[in-house]
Amino acid sequence: MAPPKSRISGHSKRAQYSVFTGYLLAALGAILGAALLALSLWQPSTFSELRGGAQDLAEPAGEATAVVRDNRNGIWDSITAYFRAGSQNAELREEVEIARIRLAEAEAVAQENERLKSLLSLSESEVEPIAVSRLVGSSASSSRRFAYISVGASDGVRVGMPVRSARGVVGRVLETARGTSRVLLLTDSESVLPVRRASDETVAFAEGRGDGLLRIRLINLGLNPLEPGDLFVTSGVGGYYRPGVAVAILTETTPDGGIARLVADPSATDFVSIEPIWQPEAVAGAEIPAEQGFGE
Repeated sequence: MAPPKSRISGHSKRAQYSVFTGYLLAALGAILGAALLALSLWQPSTFSELRGGAQDLAEPAGEATAVVRDNRNGIWDSITAYFRAGSQNAELREEVEIARIRLAEAEAVAQENERLKSLLSLSESEVEPIAVSRLVGSSASSSRRFAYISVGASDGVRVGMPVRSARGVVGRVLETARGTSRVLLLTDSESVLPVRRASDETVAFAEGRGDGLLRIRLINLGLNPLEPGDLFVTSGVGGYYRPGVAVAILTETTPDGGIARLVADPSATDFVSIEPIWQPEAVAGAEIPAEQGFGE
């Protein structure tokens, strides 16, 4: 039997045309791409408008993507910060506590330096002190105000000697033992000290009230010239205290003088100096009150 005659079906022709068209389009695309590439290399500015237009079209999409990325990063950072907040707070509390400790230490060092400077100024005062001592205690009885120092007769301390701190007068020696002494404070109800206003020659007496304050009583009665804030110093009258040592600052006025607070508060005083009597000959015949025993 003879073989059938070969024929190209219509379907095969369409396939061949499709393949041919594909090759043709690919060739044209390659040629066009090569031409555009050559043109862009030769004239780079030719497609600038096209590139700009494409960027303008892509800009909203890029901005939206950036916003999503930022929000995602913000949410992640918030979650991370939430879980780390506890440990961070603990670290901050520890740092604050350490800072407080360091600050307290610095304040303590500053106070110690101030105390040492005050002690040095006591040793280098205009009058060479008989001794420098710590104020070791004070009485707590109603109107009587005594203090005790750790130096006595064996150190050269005698009854009547002024006792002062770096700020001003504290009192005077009332009684001595071999290694200790009792001091009559200016605030004692039996203490009377001649003073004058530092700005002029207005003279007065500073009398203890037994409550930590002094009563300033003017000698010359009449129009009261005193004002709150006036500083009173020793006048030198009586011979016990040298003149010009700070005593008190006026806080309020009264018809015959005023009320004043001590410049040298014994409760805030660590060290005191015991000075010689300023004019021993003036007090040689004066009667110095004597107290019996240290128990009062």
